[in-house]
Order: sequence, then C-alpha cells, then structure tokens
Amino acid sequence: MKNLLTIILLAFVGVYVYFNVLFPKAEDPNLSNIQPIVLESTDDMLANAFDQNMEFKRDVDLSKLTDLEKITHLSDNQLSNVQVRGSGRVVRMLPDDNEGSRHQRFIVRLKNNQTVLVAHNIDIGSRVNSLREGDDIGFYGVYEWNDKGGVVHWTHKDPNGQHPDGYLKYVGLTYN
Repeated sequence: MKNLLTIILLAFVGVYVYFNVLFPKAEDPNLSNIQPIVLESTDDMLANAFDQNMEFKRDVDLSKLTDLEKITHLSDNQLSNVQVRGSGRVVRMLPDDNEGSRHQRFIVRLKNNQTVLVAHNIDIGSRVNSLREGDDIGFYGVYEWNDKGGVVHWTHKDPNGQHPDGYLKYVGLTYN
C-alpha cells in the first residue's frame, strides 16, 4: 500500500511539473519579456563571417604559440592561409606534381606525430635533389588545412615581392 501511495504521489508531481514548469501558460506575466533563442548553424556563422570580410579566429594569439603548437592549432581548428615554420622527418617521397607549376612533394612527420605534405615549387625554388625518406628537414611556408594533416606551400621566394619568402632547410643549406 505504501508503494502505491508513493507511485500516485510521484505521478501527481510529474503532471504538475509537466503542465506548470515545462509548459507554463503564455499569459503568465513573468514570461511576457522572454524572447525565443535563435541559433545559427556553424555553416551559417562561417558564411556570415566571411560575407562580412571578417577573418574567422578561434580566440588564440598564434604569435604566443611555439611553431609546433601553431601547426597543431591550425590543424585542430581547420584553419588555413597562415605562415608557419616547422621541422620534422621525411616519411614519404611523392612524385613531382607536374600540372601547372611543378612541385617537389614529400610528407614530413612532425615531433607531435602529425604529418604535413610539403609542396615546394621547383619552377621558382631549387629542388632538394638529395632528399630521402628518413632525412630531417625544416620548412617555412603557408599552411593550408586538409583532412590529412595539412599542406605547406610557398616554401620559396616570391618573385613578385608580395608574399613572405619561404624556404626549406636541409643539411645546413637553404632552398628557396
């Protein structure tokens, strides 16, 4: 009998909460100034930010990050078009990209185990002829996010002088 009374009491409390707390009457004077909350989708927020020529940032001062932290942050937040410096070990040599401007391509594993594709323009910069898998290399260029870890390009001088000069550093030599 005690359990039945407890169940009935809980049922009444549930009905009261349902009708008076979760779905109060619209004429309640305490609710007259409440405005509905309209949430934009992430895609809409990004589109609006870019439509207004705003740079979408993730509230991080990139200048206060180490080179490795900067690349990690860019990758984690899917950000692009940022000048980066880094280094790592070549884990794979890829065939040159010969469509349009020719690029020497290779994959570098950073110290945090992330990999980036380096695409070095060999129509403008010098090819690193002796580069092999297992070699260490440094780079300075522009990071572009992709779902495979990112691409670093502009690792060469800008012949028009409108972009920071990039480079590759390999066995004490600078290639740009």
